Amino acid sequence: MRGPRPGLRSSRIAHDDRWVARPGDRADLGTIDPSSTPGAPGDRAATEAAVPALTAQLADLQDRLWAEARRSLLLVLQAMDAGGKDGTIKHVFEGVNPQGTRVWSFKVPTPLESAHDFLWRVHGVVPAKGEITIFNRSHYEDVLVTRVHGTIDEHACRQRYRAIRDFEALLTDAGTTIVKVYLHVSREEQRRRLEQRINQPNKRWKLQESDFAERRYWDDYRHAYEDAITETSTDHAPWRVVPADHKWYRNWAVSTILVGVLGAMAPQYPAPPDLGDLGGHV
Repeated sequence: MRGPRPGLRSSRIAHDDRWVARPGDRADLGTIDPSSTPGAPGDRAATEAAVPALTAQLADLQDRLWAEARRSLLLVLQAMDAGGKDGTIKHVFEGVNPQGTRVWSFKVPTPLESAHDFLWRVHGVVPAKGEITIFNRSHYEDVLVTRVHGTIDEHACRQRYRAIRDFEALLTDAGTTIVKVYLHVSREEQRRRLEQRINQPNKRWKLQESDFAERRYWDDYRHAYEDAITETSTDHAPWRVVPADHKWYRNWAVSTILVGVLGAMAPQYPAPPDLGDLGGHV
């Protein structure tokens, strides 16, 4: 079993972070109930009531990070189709300043992107100092879709795991804190959400033919995710597996994770400049 990598900075994992896939441990999604709500403040009503305070804390921490302009945060969101990535972004980040927040979605590579290494299109959109960037799907698609559909072999996949670990270590050493979240939904909940998209006009626009085609590969994707999480959950960039059948719990959990990570970073407003006697002339 691969252990912690030497030479990297010490673990950033909070001891009470119940969602972390511990580096060196084999990920087994079958042991995590997608409908469970570990650590929730209570039932749905109590958990939803706790979210506004987290939203306010996140907005304050993001404002400090933006003003400080020395470090950054990258949130990597992965999930099965209809797993709730869009909804997470919409609800968790509703209170942040858009100036310091960006969202990037990674689709099928363009011919130009395919002509380069698989991380080429990713490096140019990582967060600048002071920013929070959210990847709605990410560089992990290149060890998930490609593996499930056989466009890379086992050797190439392991090379990519290594490249991802090195890439994330590079970002970490440059001052970017990486938060990787896998939204863990059940196959039954995915079916329910896809049916909802069919039946509700305001959700039907999200449907794609590939959603149904890819559903046939559910077990293959699950195994690919388990391998990717096992191989790339490190002390400096651990994966967190969040049960996501309940959207209200998912929103609370991701908000809690981000507030905890940013709180540990403790961004500060810069010291105000010395204005001398200028204040008397306002």
